[in-house]
Amino acid sequence: MSRIGKKPIPLPDKVETRVESGVVTVKGPLGELKRTVHPAIAVEVVGRDVTVRPIDETRSARCLWGLTRTLVANMVQGVHTGFSKELDIVGVGYKAELQGTNLKLALGFSHPVVFEPPAGIKFEVPAAQAIVVRGADKEIVGLIASKIRALRPPEPYKGKGIKYRTEKVRRKVRKTALAGGKG
Repeated sequence: MSRIGKKPIPLPDKVETRVESGVVTVKGPLGELKRTVHPAIAVEVVGRDVTVRPIDETRSARCLWGLTRTLVANMVQGVHTGFSKELDIVGVGYKAELQGTNLKLALGFSHPVVFEPPAGIKFEVPAAQAIVVRGADKEIVGLIASKIRALRPPEPYKGKGIKYRTEKVRRKVRKTALAGGKG
């Protein structure tokens, strides 16, 4: 039995859920999300709760039970409150700014990098060295944040680059030459 899968998902106000032929649709104030559910899992809306259960007791169905419940719970939270990832930019001359809905980054290259958001994603730049990626779909928010970080990942000697707000960059000590010998 899955301890996570057994818990019902409470639906907040202004959030509606439909299940039709293996597709779960969650609609709320921040948008609408759809996900196809594995055929071994049944998703049912009972009153203001969503329950997830395996159709049979096979090993694969039990493995997918808790996963499916978590994915549906993330959809409910996404359309109700949304998800965000915060990124910090470290380095002299490195900065970010909004250009309409696009994110314009100066990262030490010979040209500025313009990053266009996909549908359902919004960028915020509260300061020149801070970026916030917001959206209803947790997977897309994380993916876009990782793509921005990959443009200039933090380097271990000076710590320059783009990092997650909660990320700790392990710093390395620079190499030093031995006083009297080779090296």
